Amino acid sequence: MFQKILVAMDSTPTAQAVFTKAVALAQAMNASLMVLHVLSAEDEGSPGWPLGMVEGSDQSGTCQETPMFFSVYDEINWEAHRRQWQQYEKESREKFQSYSEQAIAMGIKTEFTQIPGKPGQAIKKIAQTWKADLIVMGSRGRTGLSELILGSVSNYVMHHAPCSVLIVHS
Repeated sequence: MFQKILVAMDSTPTAQAVFTKAVALAQAMNASLMVLHVLSAEDEGSPGWPLGMVEGSDQSGTCQETPMFFSVYDEINWEAHRRQWQQYEKESREKFQSYSEQAIAMGIKTEFTQIPGKPGQAIKKIAQTWKADLIVMGSRGRTGLSELILGSVSNYVMHHAPCSVLIVHS
């Protein structure tokens, strides 16, 4: 039924359950797996947005983070933040690539991708590009005001994905 399963991973405690479910499905259906991690200021453990940054989109609609005009003092802060972000990117790559290696060790054809961006939009784009049949992802369980203000990645993906979506709750 499913031949290409995209598993969207983040740093929440639900990540292991999401991965376990995706692997079980991939094994049962002899499907390929893509482990995806989106580098985002919203992800737990990320250094967040630096001062002097604004978020917007370029002409293609792709989310871009652009430095605003800042003073010499702010530039020092920007350099410190850039180093923190590079460390976060490296640690995330190692962490999520290890999930990919676990799936490969189980005999599942697996790829790994890590990209920066807004999680919902990035998951949708990768699912389209890779031609995924199924997206497996977790839910933080935000409701009410926090969901309204911060948004819901899983809700966005469910309504915009080009394929079926399985939400794994903790």
